[in-house]
Amino acid sequence: MTKFRFITPHRIGKWYNDLHLAQRFASAIGAGFLDTRSGRFVAYPGTRLEMAGPSQLER
Repeated sequence: MTKFRFITPHRIGKWYNDLHLAQRFASAIGAGFLDTRSGRFVAYPGTRLEMAGPSQLER
């Protein structure tokens, strides 16, 4: 299962099983803006999405 998290220059988000959930909480750490009507996520400059598979998370 792939997990997702957003990383800003100053903060690292938690791992989430769902991209939409990661986007929802990314706005709480200042990584971007989630438009709840359209579901569109806009990452702020310097924010990156990190994805990891099961083998990468075991380390």
